[in-house]
Amino acid sequence: MAEQHIPTAAYRLQFNKQYGFPRAEELVPYLHALGVTDLYASPLLKAKENSPHGYDVADPTQLNPELGGANSFNDLVDALRRFGMGLLLDIVPNHMAAGSDNPWWQDVLQYGPDSPYSAYFDIDWQPDRPGLINKVLLPILDSFYSEVLEKGELAVGIAEDGFGVHYRERRLPLSPQSYFTILNHEAGEPASGINPTAYTPAAGERNRITEPDTQAADALIPSMGPKHPAGKQWPELLAALRSLSQRGEQSFTSAFKQIKEKLWQLYNNEPAVRSYIDDKLRILNGQRGDPASFNLLDKLLSKQFYRLAFWQIANREINYRRFFNVSDLISLRAEDERVFAATHALILQLAKAGQVTGLRIDHIDGLRDPLAYLQRLQRYLTGTADRPGFYIVAEKILSGEEELPGDWPVSGTTGYDFLKYLNQLFVNSHGIKILDDIYNRLHGAEAKFTKIVYARKRRVMTELFGSEVRSLTRHLGRLAEHDRYGRDITLHRLEQALIEVTACFPVYRTYTRDYTVHPRDKAYIEQAVTTAMRLHRTVGPACVFLRRVLLLDFQSHPPEEQHPAWLEFVMRWQQFSGPIMAKGLEDTAMYIYNRLVSQNEVGGEPHTSGITVDQFHRFNRNRRMHRPHTMNTTSTHDTKRSEDVRARINILSEIPAIWAKHLERWRRWNRDRKPALNGQLLPDANMELLIYQTLVGAWPLQEQYIAGFKKRIQDYIVKSAREAKIYTRWLEPDTEYEKALLDFVTAILEPTTENRFLPDFLRLQNVVACYGAMAGLAQVLLKITCPGVPDIYQGMEVWNFSLVDPDNRRPVNYQEQTEMLIELQQREAFDLPGLTRELLNTWPDGRVKLFVTYRALHFRRNSRQVFAAGEYIPVTAVADPQFEHLCAFARRYKDTWVLVAVPRLPAGFHLKNDRSKTRDSLLSGLSKATLLPDKELWEDRALALPEQAPRKWRNIFTGEILLTGRETPSTTDNQPSMGQALPLADVFQNFPVALLEGIR
Repeated sequence: MAEQHIPTAAYRLQFNKQYGFPRAEELVPYLHALGVTDLYASPLLKAKENSPHGYDVADPTQLNPELGGANSFNDLVDALRRFGMGLLLDIVPNHMAAGSDNPWWQDVLQYGPDSPYSAYFDIDWQPDRPGLINKVLLPILDSFYSEVLEKGELAVGIAEDGFGVHYRERRLPLSPQSYFTILNHEAGEPASGINPTAYTPAAGERNRITEPDTQAADALIPSMGPKHPAGKQWPELLAALRSLSQRGEQSFTSAFKQIKEKLWQLYNNEPAVRSYIDDKLRILNGQRGDPASFNLLDKLLSKQFYRLAFWQIANREINYRRFFNVSDLISLRAEDERVFAATHALILQLAKAGQVTGLRIDHIDGLRDPLAYLQRLQRYLTGTADRPGFYIVAEKILSGEEELPGDWPVSGTTGYDFLKYLNQLFVNSHGIKILDDIYNRLHGAEAKFTKIVYARKRRVMTELFGSEVRSLTRHLGRLAEHDRYGRDITLHRLEQALIEVTACFPVYRTYTRDYTVHPRDKAYIEQAVTTAMRLHRTVGPACVFLRRVLLLDFQSHPPEEQHPAWLEFVMRWQQFSGPIMAKGLEDTAMYIYNRLVSQNEVGGEPHTSGITVDQFHRFNRNRRMHRPHTMNTTSTHDTKRSEDVRARINILSEIPAIWAKHLERWRRWNRDRKPALNGQLLPDANMELLIYQTLVGAWPLQEQYIAGFKKRIQDYIVKSAREAKIYTRWLEPDTEYEKALLDFVTAILEPTTENRFLPDFLRLQNVVACYGAMAGLAQVLLKITCPGVPDIYQGMEVWNFSLVDPDNRRPVNYQEQTEMLIELQQREAFDLPGLTRELLNTWPDGRVKLFVTYRALHFRRNSRQVFAAGEYIPVTAVADPQFEHLCAFARRYKDTWVLVAVPRLPAGFHLKNDRSKTRDSLLSGLSKATLLPDKELWEDRALALPEQAPRKWRNIFTGEILLTGRETPSTTDNQPSMGQALPLADVFQNFPVALLEGIR
């Protein structure tokens, strides 16, 4: 039974061929010195060859040999154990790679429904398309099948594992009955009468080897001679092939393996056999320029358990469930206990051995029944299914006020909910109103994010998920046929209703698993149906029927024997709605709506206006009460931009008038730099706004990185344009449009005397970067000290201005960061005040962020109980509880007190207190040499501490001792009492964020 281990702080590493177990082992001492307690690893099971991330698992029964293999993994675990650290492992239960690296998938392609692995994958073996009965559509061709075939790009070859068809880097297996076709075909076989689409193997005949003629044996024996050893081996091989049992029988696998081994041996050792097979393959593979010569190969391919197809038809014809719309990732039937046992055997083994101490569940919304999956996982690990005995967090994106289902036996989410609330804390709601006006003027109309999401969800269903829509529609149609209230509704109307309700759905999915619909899920369904009917009255009757199905509202119809079919539809639809939300919202709408792009984040709500400090406190108190060990993240491998980029862009909400002024003149100055394409100047206003915000957010702090950044931002802009799917997209890239964007970016960043934009941009960006750094330090401290487990993404312990992947997977210079940390540790021991002053004066080098991360993580690790189980007590300013430029709270466990205070909305604070009252004073009022705001800005404000709080506090960052000042009135349970006050000017006198330890 696996023991429970709760991380104190986790550090995420992205493993790949370039960064494997040995390099991670070398990093362990650094991570421990940083204050981390758990290495948080991307998937480590064998993945597709050269996988950059590990989410395309090819073989879950072994560790990825590209990372170093089992011995290197054991060395890494031993290193972690020496430092008392755990290993939190990311696992992928929803899908696997659909490629040559996956032996289970290869078996399915070779043997079809008779493969023991056919039930592992979510394949529809009986689709409505007749030509796909008992076949899998493989949309891997770069052009139409006929073109690829007659160009000679498909070729059968022989290798150690038998015959296979080659296409580019792929090798697909051939069914056993294909071997006789290859070995016995004649060059003069007539082309007429071949109907490739007519072949449909019948049940029980799919792997039967038909009686061959003796051509193969008769042709070879004379050339080898009667006494030649192969003269006997060759007929024996053909006889063994002829006598193969059915695939499902136990003897089949070993017998067929021996046949392939013998065939390969004869091919390699006997020139006559090699010559014979090569000649057969040459004829079979056809000759370019002679279309009829490909008839044999066409016929052979038509008899496989897969149909090769042009990749562009996948979205309309695919007959297996994918990860989103990625055809190279096939979904698993994780609800089947056999599949669970096979895919989790190694994971469970590592957990029970204590080598893995926690699990992250990737894409849990893709599973048919997440609750059942989690209960089974906990039961295997701990023997109990109803509580989070083993540390597990789920990648669940929560929308709006949605909460994690209370019955899930997990410690929490991977932290996107925390990211949303923390980010919104640093958005100025007053400034958002002005940004709204700016954005609407650029659009020429009011831009409603909810309308964009709705439209984009509808579009992705049509363009990317057409096959899934069609399958669900036909399922719904069959339900309607058995219900008198739905019988007269056409398939067209049912499809419209399905699309409209899904497009209007406010969350990723519901979690119905039996005939009881949770009130929470019912409310979401009612909201979506009501909205859909309001938008499209013509689909009203179909929406009413769909509503009944989703709510399992049987009334007196349909008959009871139809009830399981209704539930089956609901379960399938729930696996469909999540990908639609992800692709429509995260991967499309968030690249279109560019009002303030720092809010365009996974789990975020781009159309909102920030939150108050009180709302942030309520969120944290709720997490402490219900999921105290959930994760706190600010950057991940999936975020659209790093925490430091978001912190900078958020500053624009504090200075909207200044931003508007610069934006107006930048657009005017750069108009002549816009290329024209088809009569339109590019980029348009919306894309231009994204470019400027990205430059403000991601511009390097140090000169040596600017050249590389220019290439990075070009790559980012092209990706953003394709994700938006307006002028260009991944399916059909418009290279002329993309070149126009790149030419514009290149022109505005050219440091010429005529370029008025660049110096003006740098002037504003320098100041925004400084205020962004202040907010960035505040974010780090809040992440580490709020309820939950802080998650540090690789390289984020120093300033990091990464954009969306693959930019955020660039290598991290750990040698430099290790040297920086060692220096900090050495200097803090004898001159902590001097060190902090230097760090503030040299803040662009990133050491100050490393310092805050390191000191706070060490303090957390040394005071685990107060952060794991301590109270969360909001703290406000004396006589000014609504003061918006401060976020403070206390953590208390028994007699241990910790006080956290950070400035909020620092640029707006400066402007509000600026004596000159000129907007551009911001640009000269703060030097880049320090991150400390003027002491006078705090005036006489003080932290109002609880009466029972200590009177003496030690600053973890500066070492100074602070004493509470005058007593102030406070109220507890409506009874007057006296509290304590700690002046903010003292708290922030020498460092921009405060972590204070109570001293008794």
